[in-house]
Amino acid sequence: MTAESIFSICGNLVLPGWLLLIFLPRWKWTLGLISAGIIPFLLALVYAWIFASRASMMPEGGGFGSLNEVTLLFADPYILTAGWIHYLAFDLFVGCWEVNDAQKQGISHWLVIPCLILTFMLGPTGLAVYLLIRLATKRKLLVYGA
Repeated sequence: MTAESIFSICGNLVLPGWLLLIFLPRWKWTLGLISAGIIPFLLALVYAWIFASRASMMPEGGGFGSLNEVTLLFADPYILTAGWIHYLAFDLFVGCWEVNDAQKQGISHWLVIPCLILTFMLGPTGLAVYLLIRLATKRKLLVYGA
């Protein structure tokens, strides 16, 4: 399977999760599919498979110790695709956390929707906006276990 095919399949795999978070946040299967890890788990399996299958073909000098090493590593389209899958899985997981936390905190879903879109498109920016909304509406940035 080509890196492009894997990229497309995984990109399409996350779309139902994001649509459920936006349009059906309280449906019992929404948070179950995402926070229980079904979609992120599938992405994690693909991610692990790519690294396991490419381990013997890693670009020389590639690694995670410096920007140059990461650049060399990501020159391989499969490793670059794995990097993209990493973003897809974690951004979706963060989006799920935003919805779950907003429900626990009593924050209107209408305020969360822009955060979800930003999290989908710009990852940490969406999380930052959600945390600012949480701070403005609940006067707390983050309390673990709450």
